[in-house]
Amino acid sequence: MVNLSVGRPIEILLVEDNPGDIRLTKEALRTAKVSNRLRVAEDGIEATAILFRQGKYANAPLPDLILLDLNLPRKDGREVLREIKADPVLKRIPVIILTTSQAQPDVLMAYDMQANCYITKPVDYERFQAVVKAIENFWLSIVRLPLDHERSPLNILTEL
Repeated sequence: MVNLSVGRPIEILLVEDNPGDIRLTKEALRTAKVSNRLRVAEDGIEATAILFRQGKYANAPLPDLILLDLNLPRKDGREVLREIKADPVLKRIPVIILTTSQAQPDVLMAYDMQANCYITKPVDYERFQAVVKAIENFWLSIVRLPLDHERSPLNILTEL
């Protein structure tokens, strides 16, 4: 099934450096009711290269949804979130913080920087799968995602 609000497979960017969490997320999304394509960035530098279409990612589609870990090598998720929310096009893409941190300052910072939700990763397999399924059920099946995040706000205004 395709998400009807988008009319094509959902593009998901998973920004995660833990191979086990990457594998679990892939497994959970593979059985999803909604067609999706998962791209993985293993650190913040790669994530921003994908999002800003730099280098080998020049033709990469923008994601419809971002799953972002906070504790990443090279550039942490806090900086990636700051860059996403500072960009007039990228800021429309929902960002789900999916991290091991339970620290209240991290939760507050994420919401202050307009993260769409904050989820602490469960440590056991079944609960982790349940979390990914809940994300899929809500964000891929119920929520209407932005259709025009590929176009700049200036182009949209010009078209009106």
